[in-house]
Amino acid sequence: MDLRAEVENRRTFAIISHPDAGKTTLTEKLLLYGGAIVTAGQVAARKRARSATSDWMELERERGISITSTVLQFPYHGRTINLLDTPGHQDFGEDTYRTLLAADSAVMLIDAAKGVEPQTRKLFAICRARRIPLFTFINKMDRPTRDPLELLDELENVLGIGAYPVNWPLGGGETFRGVYDRETKELHTFERTEHGAKRAPVSVAGVHDEKIRALVDEGTYKEFIDGIELLEGAGAPFERDAMLRGDVTPVFFGSAMTNFGVELFLDRFVKMGPSPTARLDASDTPVEPDDEHFSAFIFKIQANMDPRHRDRVAFARICSGKFERDMTVKNARTGKEVRLTRAMKLFANDRESIDVAYAGDVVGLANPGSFAIGDTLTDSTNVRFPPIPAFEPEHFALVRSIDTGSYKSFQKGIAQLREEGAIQVLYPFGQTRIEPILAAVGALQFEVVKFRLESEYNVKTQMTTLPFTLARNVSGEPDAITGAQLPSNARLVEDWDGAPLGLFESEWSMRLAAEWNPRLTFEPFATRGLASAVAS
Repeated sequence: MDLRAEVENRRTFAIISHPDAGKTTLTEKLLLYGGAIVTAGQVAARKRARSATSDWMELERERGISITSTVLQFPYHGRTINLLDTPGHQDFGEDTYRTLLAADSAVMLIDAAKGVEPQTRKLFAICRARRIPLFTFINKMDRPTRDPLELLDELENVLGIGAYPVNWPLGGGETFRGVYDRETKELHTFERTEHGAKRAPVSVAGVHDEKIRALVDEGTYKEFIDGIELLEGAGAPFERDAMLRGDVTPVFFGSAMTNFGVELFLDRFVKMGPSPTARLDASDTPVEPDDEHFSAFIFKIQANMDPRHRDRVAFARICSGKFERDMTVKNARTGKEVRLTRAMKLFANDRESIDVAYAGDVVGLANPGSFAIGDTLTDSTNVRFPPIPAFEPEHFALVRSIDTGSYKSFQKGIAQLREEGAIQVLYPFGQTRIEPILAAVGALQFEVVKFRLESEYNVKTQMTTLPFTLARNVSGEPDAITGAQLPSNARLVEDWDGAPLGLFESEWSMRLAAEWNPRLTFEPFATRGLASAVAS
């Protein structure tokens, strides 16, 4: 199969949602119907519950929430699927943002009872800014729901995107009995299975079949028929080009927990979803996926995916060309050549060695410290993708090792967790680097760091929250920085690379510092465009 055909067979997408909309459950069911797992894990913070495949980290299984993004690659109907599961909690929005940079499309999960929620709006803003094609799965139709037409109106009025229902639900809540496929004109009815752990039995019939009418009361059936007639009579036809521009979202109804509509969604997504397209490099030159030159960028680094080996894995999204084992590429940031000897196909924290991969694939690369988030890897001297900006932190905490005998492990843990990009590590300006100050977008990140330092590095720590809410880059002559006068509720620090920053409790404190230090400039972080959508 030639390069173009391999690229056409790729589907690389992320799943986004507000917390508790059922995102990880949907991920499990897509893996179940995709044949990647035999039994779907149940997402719940209970010791006896099966754990979700995508939630591989110990704290995720303990808390019952997704903390880190995960890559799950599997074949389906002749396609190669790269599914990127993202955290829903806003405190992990930076990880979600970076993962969306690696996706060619996104699936937006909506709770049928709650509609569009705050985190959904933030994540949608990123997709809209990047013009990512968006699919919508309206979930939990087996529970009390809002009217389907009302949910469609909310998508259009709140998010400003056209909504085209690909299927239509029969009933809702206790009366939910299946979904009608508008293309085939068939109604797919389902039987519940225990926790939806196995594939659900399914039967197909016409909407006017007597056995369908017998499934629900007359009022529910009439409402169902009226809804279909309204869509067919007044609804606009589906335009794939509008979907590819991000102007229209195909909408699917179902229940991930009980498997209603999941297989229908997956089948249609594989047909409708986009294959990899051209990416703009830093000079706004398009890099075509079927270009013979290899190019990729690092969007995530994860430490200790295999606790036995204390490894670090860099997640690389291939943008063009073909990856081959042992190939030598150039890191555009360092200018150094790197031989890619250990590349992995990723499936949560499981991995297997691969010999080849193509544009659209996400591969794991063993990282002995050679890679950083945002690095461009290429066999061409002319390609360099734009840097991935860091978010402006809003929460700060001082962390110290309780046991001085484990200080080396403490330093190693801080250094490796910093590489992942979820936290920034700061130190008092110009002083010995002993006790770091952690900076993060969300306060929950500190709990994650503390847990991982203890569980992965065997280091017990004490975390002290600091009152700062703002961080600003400080620029000026070296003597002006060293002699800076700051209010008592502010602090001058330096980042990992030694660049000075000011930490402030309020805007007022920052303005006062600017008045006292006219030779210095206090500038916000460069969270341009897309990043600000999540950071705000």
